[in-house]
Amino acid sequence: MRKLKLWAVALSFAALWSCEQQEANEPQPQEVSPEIIAKLNQAGFNTVDFDVQKLDGGEYIVEKDIVFTHEQIMNLTPGNGIPTIEHYNTDNLVTATPRTINVYVNMPQKYKDATDIALARYNTENLQLNFQRVTSSSSADITIKASPWYYYWFGILGSAGFPTASGDPHNEILMTRAYYDGVSNINGLATTIAHEMGHCIGFRHTDYMDRSYSCGGTPDDEGDGGVGANHIAGTPTGPDANSWMLACGSPEGDRPFTNNDKTALSTLY
Repeated sequence: MRKLKLWAVALSFAALWSCEQQEANEPQPQEVSPEIIAKLNQAGFNTVDFDVQKLDGGEYIVEKDIVFTHEQIMNLTPGNGIPTIEHYNTDNLVTATPRTINVYVNMPQKYKDATDIALARYNTENLQLNFQRVTSSSSADITIKASPWYYYWFGILGSAGFPTASGDPHNEILMTRAYYDGVSNINGLATTIAHEMGHCIGFRHTDYMDRSYSCGGTPDDEGDGGVGANHIAGTPTGPDANSWMLACGSPEGDRPFTNNDKTALSTLY
């Protein structure tokens, strides 16, 4: 009996130590300067409902899924009004088309399978961009990999950026496995990957001017953001309920390209 009591005490101390270690390892938000917040506010990004997170590498996560460097934020220009709901692209697009975009997936097989579905959706549209999955990071234009462990603590599901000024796609998509490992609908996961790829080639959220349309809550305008929010000709000026570029959606929900999505893709590429 005494041995059992001593063992129970030892387990209690171990559990207490484990909890203390976990608390010590929890990430602490890095301070974001008032200057950065002011630049984002002036550009039209929402820094009130969505905290700006500064990462260890000096990059910032804005509105939960868009990556900006310090230099990019400092070069943002003030927003220019609130448009209606439609399809939009950034000022920078992928150039030197026709072009093949190589995608490398450094994640478990399920993510590779979902990426193959996402790539097939793009390739079926016969665009000036062709997508293929490669097995080496050295030849990749876009790498899909797990986000840093602290993304989960900050409530960030994943992140991607917009094309560069030189016409290349954003080179990285980060996905938070704590959210997506449990997704059972492979087509829903493919939609998420296709969405982040959409950012990489220059698509804004379809409902960027009012994220409450897909996210709920109070009306929320992302603004021009200094990266461009250009209406894509031929797309509607009203809501597109199932667009793959809506700001929010269930990880299990499958949203293949709508007719308006297809128009937006074919117009740009």
